[in-house]
Amino acid sequence: MHILVTGAAGRIGGYLRARLPRPGRTLRLLDVTAPDDVGEHEEAVTASVTDLDAMTEACTGADAVVHLGGISGEAPWDDVLTTNIHGTYVAFEAARRAGVARVVFASSNHAAGFHPALDPVPDDLPTRPDTYYGVSKVTGEALGSLYHDRYSLDVVCLRIGTCSDTPPNARGLATWLSPDDCGRLVEAALTCPSPGFRVVWGVSANTRRVWSLAGAHEIGYRPQDDAERFAADVGDRTADTDGYVGGEFAGAPFDAEI
Repeated sequence: MHILVTGAAGRIGGYLRARLPRPGRTLRLLDVTAPDDVGEHEEAVTASVTDLDAMTEACTGADAVVHLGGISGEAPWDDVLTTNIHGTYVAFEAARRAGVARVVFASSNHAAGFHPALDPVPDDLPTRPDTYYGVSKVTGEALGSLYHDRYSLDVVCLRIGTCSDTPPNARGLATWLSPDDCGRLVEAALTCPSPGFRVVWGVSANTRRVWSLAGAHEIGYRPQDDAERFAADVGDRTADTDGYVGGEFAGAPFDAEI
């Protein structure tokens, strides 16, 4: 099995490189910069996700694509449009042209970030982006739906929470996705039989979690980590924006930063 991982040089790409290897599986790592080291069951591809020809070549012979590539936070519109929106179109179109059967798309909670963070937050929460970045994830989910309905690609969109080594703040005690659970989630998305088109939350089994895990359970995801063990280190100080699914991304300061 060959899996193309775009954005492989990023933080989540690094988590997956350490957790997705299996006997008989090769990870094809694509990014604009080549990795410093390439393992025994890895291949490196230096290319941009915006280059359709290069992406189609990289998809050739792959069984699945894990699309992580793009800007990982808020940015000026032109940058989001080029890298995240056009780049995601390229990822789906390249997969279609190369005959790839499945795409796992790294969406984000920010695709629905302006919804109140009520308990529970269902899997089928309608899109309500909190930033240009969130808009790019909404567009990626819409492209996934189109490519499933029109071209029969299996597409699993993961609305990823706070994916980091440890939760960075009080909100993260609810939204944290541990590196190990990230690997478990992507593994489930890659191997579940006939998922069709799915949108599921990417979050660990946190005591304070309000995002539903029902959809992720249906594809075989079984989280094992809980952010509560970091509660004493993080503290309970909340921000005014913690009442939104997207947290601080729903705050006005992002307007000034770009």
